[in-house]
Amino acid sequence: MELTPERLLAQLDSEALRPVYLIAGPEPLRVLEAADAVRAAARKQGIDEREVYEAEGNQREPDWNALSGAFRAPSLFASRRLIELRLPSGKPGKEGAEVISDFCADPPHDVNLLITAGEWSKQHGGKWSEAVGRVGHIAVAWAIKPHELPEWIERRLRARGLRADRDAVQSLAERVEGNLLAAAQEVDKLALLSDGETIDLERMQTLVADAARFDVFRVLDAAMNGQGGQVSRMLAGLRAEGEAVPALLGMVVMELQRTAALARVNARGGNINAEFKAQRIWDSKQPMYRRALQRHDARRWEALLAQAGRVDRMAKGRESGDAWVALERLLLAVAEPRALRLLAMSGA
Repeated sequence: MELTPERLLAQLDSEALRPVYLIAGPEPLRVLEAADAVRAAARKQGIDEREVYEAEGNQREPDWNALSGAFRAPSLFASRRLIELRLPSGKPGKEGAEVISDFCADPPHDVNLLITAGEWSKQHGGKWSEAVGRVGHIAVAWAIKPHELPEWIERRLRARGLRADRDAVQSLAERVEGNLLAAAQEVDKLALLSDGETIDLERMQTLVADAARFDVFRVLDAAMNGQGGQVSRMLAGLRAEGEAVPALLGMVVMELQRTAALARVNARGGNINAEFKAQRIWDSKQPMYRRALQRHDARRWEALLAQAGRVDRMAKGRESGDAWVALERLLLAVAEPRALRLLAMSGA
């Protein structure tokens, strides 16, 4: 039976750890929090040793032979282990499907398996996921629909001991525009700033007053996630509020530099996970970067970074052109390769 991530958390509180869990879906925050809950349940039940398997370098799949061997090899340090298998694409391939199915057919008594995937649809499943469902749990983090977001925010507020009226919740939902990570950050901020009283609309707007720093992060997340429409809407809002391009551009350049560095490591077959760690990129953010790296190669990321220099010159009057238009076209190109042609247009 397919569970929601929230339902999985309830299951973890009420039963012993299952042999295997599959947590997948396009909503990174919900996937991350559900996976964290499985890890916490494992620690609570005395499982302190954890091994992680995922594709490295220029490989597209994990080392299935090594994973299969790990299932049967006794631990040197602990009586039980949690083995994590990370599948960004959600597709283990024929060999991987066989390894997972074999595990589920006869789960080792000293191993629990946690599979996470950044992509999922009805086409992703198969005999291997059916095998997981027979002995474990499958939780799919589907994207929260716009009409579901206020309820999601209200549940999260209650979990933090906060209360807010309907108009206040709706206001927060409109502000975050479907970005669950932004919503979670705002709720955490409210937990620090709230005085314990029910939050009404006026108080909500005061506590989450627009701050350019956070709004730029949201624009960048939209660009990296390929959401061109949101990029244009949010930039228009920032411009209408009187923000200046130079005040925004520093974070844009920093993000492009970070992604270009990841792309260079990826191009030479290096350890992308080590680079994520070096760049201090949280696990919850890594799927976003992986998707962005699939859209552009290292050479193109360098070109996008160079384009940011043009935007900076326009903003400072050292080159002709509208800096806001140029910034929008740059971020649209980050979001969608087809928008690269906009960069060659005059004034951009």
